[in-house]
Amino acid sequence: MKMFVMERRKKILELLEARKRLTVNELADSLVVSEATLRSDLNNMEKEGLLTRTHGGAILNENTNSETSFSARQKRNQKEKVLIAKEAVQFIKEKQCILLDASSTALELAHLLKQLSIRITIVTSSAAIALELNESPEITVILIGGMMTKGASSVEGTLGLNLVDQFNIDIMFTSANGFTPEAGLTDFNLYEVQLKSGLVNKAHMVIALLDHTKIGSNSSAVFAETNQIDIIITDREIDNKMATHPLMETVKIIVAK
Repeated sequence: MKMFVMERRKKILELLEARKRLTVNELADSLVVSEATLRSDLNNMEKEGLLTRTHGGAILNENTNSETSFSARQKRNQKEKVLIAKEAVQFIKEKQCILLDASSTALELAHLLKQLSIRITIVTSSAAIALELNESPEITVILIGGMMTKGASSVEGTLGLNLVDQFNIDIMFTSANGFTPEAGLTDFNLYEVQLKSGLVNKAHMVIALLDHTKIGSNSSAVFAETNQIDIIITDREIDNKMATHPLMETVKIIVAK
C-alpha cells in the first residue's frame, strides 16, 4: 500500500528514533520505496532540522525528540510560552466554549485558567490539559476521542471531529511547528495535522500562540492557511517584511510583554 509523504516521513522518524542511524538502503527495504524518493525525503527533513544527512543515510538530531516528546517541548522557551499564555487568557470570557489543542503553550494557558474563577467549557485534544482542568469545579472539560500520539499526550486522527460538531466553539487556541504568511500554520505529524485542520474549520475565531522560534519556519503539512487565522500572539516583534505581507492584512499581531 502506497504511503503519503507525511506518513512516510513520520515512519522515517520513528525508525531513526529506534535505531539513531540508518542508510538509504535500509530505509528503502523497510518502507518499500525507491532510494531516490527517500533521498528527497531526507534532504527536505534535514532542511526542517529533523535529522542530519550522512554519506549514504541519515542520523537523528539530538533535538528531534523535542518534536515528538511533549515533556521536552514543554521545557523549550517556557518563559516565552508563559508570557504568550498570559496575553491569550484575556480573550476568554464567562460561558464561552474554548478549544485548546495539544500544544505545550496551550497547556500553559490551561494552568492560568485553572487559577481563575470563570465558568467555561473547554474542548481539547490533549489528555494533559483535560486532566489539568478537570479539577476545576467551574470548568466543564470535554476530551476529543481518538488515537493517542506516541510520546505525547495528544489525540490524533479525525475520529473525534463529529463530537466537536455538537458545540459552538467561540475560540480555538493553537500552536504550530512553524508559520509563514505563504504557508500558514504548519506541523510535521500528518495525523495531528488532519485533526487540527478539521478543528480550525469549526471555530469562530482562531488564535495562534507562537513563540519567536516558530515564526518564519516551515514544517511539512499545513493545517491552517493565513486567512484562517484571526490573531497571532508571540513574544517578539515580527519582521516588518512579514508583518506587512499582503496575506497578513486580516491577521492581528500581538506581542506579549
